[in-house]
Amino acid sequence: MSPKRNVAIIGCQWGDEGKGMVVDVYAAKADMAVRFNGGNNAGHTVVVKGEKTVLHHLPSGILRPKCRCILGAGMVINPQVLLEEIDKLTSRGVRITESKLVISPKSNVIMPYHIRLDTAREAAAGSAKLGTTGRGIGPAYQDRSARTSLRFGDFVYPDALRSHLENVMPEKNFMLKNYYGVEPFSIDELFKQASRWAYRLKSFVGPAEDMVREAVEKNKRVLFEGAQATMLDVDHGTAPFVTSSNTIAGAICIGIGLPPSYIGDVIGVAKAYTTRVGAGPFPTELKDEKGDRLRNAGNEFGSTTGRPRRCGWLDLLVLHYAKALSGIGSLAITKLDVLDGFESINICTGYRLKGKMIKKVPARISEWQQVAPIYKAISGWPGTVRNCKRFQDLPREAKNFLHFIEDEMKIPITLISVGPGREETILRRKPFE
Repeated sequence: MSPKRNVAIIGCQWGDEGKGMVVDVYAAKADMAVRFNGGNNAGHTVVVKGEKTVLHHLPSGILRPKCRCILGAGMVINPQVLLEEIDKLTSRGVRITESKLVISPKSNVIMPYHIRLDTAREAAAGSAKLGTTGRGIGPAYQDRSARTSLRFGDFVYPDALRSHLENVMPEKNFMLKNYYGVEPFSIDELFKQASRWAYRLKSFVGPAEDMVREAVEKNKRVLFEGAQATMLDVDHGTAPFVTSSNTIAGAICIGIGLPPSYIGDVIGVAKAYTTRVGAGPFPTELKDEKGDRLRNAGNEFGSTTGRPRRCGWLDLLVLHYAKALSGIGSLAITKLDVLDGFESINICTGYRLKGKMIKKVPARISEWQQVAPIYKAISGWPGTVRNCKRFQDLPREAKNFLHFIEDEMKIPITLISVGPGREETILRRKPFE
C-alpha cells in the first residue's frame, strides 16, 4: 500500500473555493472519487468546453469516464436531488451505472420532513436565523446524532422504510403542526413518494467503504472530495454559523471508515480572495465597490441557492488555521483572474483585537465579531492572466502575489486556476505524484 497516491481536496475558507474544478482536474488520473461528508448544500461547479455542470451530491469525478464515484457513510443524501442529477447527466450522454456510482448503505437520507423542519426553523428564528440553505441538512444530521435517522440501506427496503416512518412521523408531525404551525405529512403519501425514489436507487447501494479500503490497499489512485470548507466545520468553524458536518481532513476517516494512515496528500483549495454565504463573521469582507467588483467578476452567486456571496480580500490567518487542522501540504489557488486589473491587492496577515495584534483565529464568536484585519498591500497586474498556460507566463506581479502566499504559508502552490474552464488551469505538479 502507498497512501501517498491518495489525494484529499479540502476547502480552506468558507466554501465555494472551486473544489469541484480541482477535483475534476485531478480526477483525470484518479481511479476513484469519494465524497465523505455533507449533502446537497454543497454545489461543485465544473466547466468543460464552455458547458457548466453543477453537482450537489455526485463527486466531480463523475464526468471522468474511468473514475468510479462513491457516496460515503458521512453524507446525508436527498434521493430526489440525487435522481435529478443522475437523470440530467444521463440526458447529456454521461453514463452512470451501478459500477460507476456506489452509495453507502450507512449514509443517511434527507427526507421531505427534514426540509420542512429546516425552513420552518429558520423562519421562526427571525433575525437570529443562521442563513442555512434550507435543504434539510441540519435536521438530517440532528437525526443521525439522535440515532433516529433513516439509513440508505434501510431506505431501499419497503418494510424498513414503512417501519421507520411510523416510528418517527408522530414526533415530526407534532413539531411541524404544533410548534412551527406548518402543514404535517401524511405517512401514506410520504411512503409512496419515498418508495418511488428507493426503487430507482436500490441498485446503486453497495459496500462503499469496503471498496474504498480495497482500492487503497491495491494502490489505486483515490481522490477524496470534501464538501463545504474548514471555517464551516461544525466543531472547528465559526459556530454557530457553520454546516452540520465535519469538513476537515480527519472527517475522511469517519465519513468513509478509513484509518488515518490511509490518507495521503492533503491539498487545500483557496480562492485568491475570500467569500462566504449566509450570516457569520467575515473579517476581510468588503462592503464597497471593490467587494461588488469581486462579486461581479467572479460571478459570486451561490450554485446551490443563487444567493449573492459576500466578498473580501484573502485572509492568511484562515489559511494557516486550515493548514493546521488538516495537515495541508500544498495549495490550489483558484480564480486568480478575478483579481485582474486591481491596482493594489490586500492580503490579511493578522488581526487586531481590543488594540492587540493576534496571529491566530479566535475561538469565541464574540471575538470573531470584533477583530479587524491587518493588511499587506501587494501590487496588482495589468491585463489578464486568462491566456496563461504556464506559471512562467503569468505577469510578474501575479507571480509575486503567489510567491508571497507561498512564503507566508510555507507550503507550495501546486495548482492555479486562471479561468472557470477545465483547461484554464496551471498545474505545477502532476496529480498523485
